[in-house]
Amino acid sequence: MQNRSADAQENDVRSAAGITRRTIGAGTESPYKGKTGLKRVWNALIYSLDGLSAAFRHEDAFRQEVLLALVLIPIALSTPASGVGKALMVGAGLLVLVVELLNSGIEAVTDRISLEDHVLAKRAKDMGSAAVMISLVNVPVVWLLVLLG
Repeated sequence: MQNRSADAQENDVRSAAGITRRTIGAGTESPYKGKTGLKRVWNALIYSLDGLSAAFRHEDAFRQEVLLALVLIPIALSTPASGVGKALMVGAGLLVLVVELLNSGIEAVTDRISLEDHVLAKRAKDMGSAAVMISLVNVPVVWLLVLLG
């Protein structure tokens, strides 16, 4: 048997499976990136809703933060703050949800790779957790700055 590179062997497997890959510069693009136009937008919407649903089903922290947002957003909109102030207050709450989704994604990928304790897995998870903490600290800071001037 011939001694061939891993890339050459992977290309053979992809060819046999009917999967093509598009090369851009030195990198390789996924064969699943071929959708364009409204089909791409529709798929992105479905994937996003699937992600929100998964986070709500599997992440206690996300459910708690959604509840917090459902309480804080109407309060922010009913304050006497300016439009920009209200936007900042709502945005601070939504930022917590965004960061929590990213943190949950990092945790899911890390757990998918291995459930064993590893210093890099711990570092990745701790950094994600720190990002959530900073976004949570940002909420009262923004609210106090907007409401107290």
